Amino acid sequence: MARYILPIEIQPLEEGGYLARSAALPGFLVQADTIEEVVSLAPGVAQALIEAVQEKGAPLPETLQAVEPPFHADLLVPV
Repeated sequence: MARYILPIEIQPLEEGGYLARSAALPGFLVQADTIEEVVSLAPGVAQALIEAVQEKGAPLPETLQAVEPPFHADLLVPV
């Protein structure tokens, strides 16, 4: 199984909740009530999009960076 680094941007919504997008993966959108929910849902949404692209036989965006352990990742820690 390949692993990819996907940079996301999370923004608050005027009506409440948060929205995540990624310029690196077209079609990636995650909306939830909290930042923690967005972060929790994001990998599944990204995986489904990547698998859909692969099933169509289309190339993955060049902006996706494949990685193998060990690698660096930022961690969101609510305090």
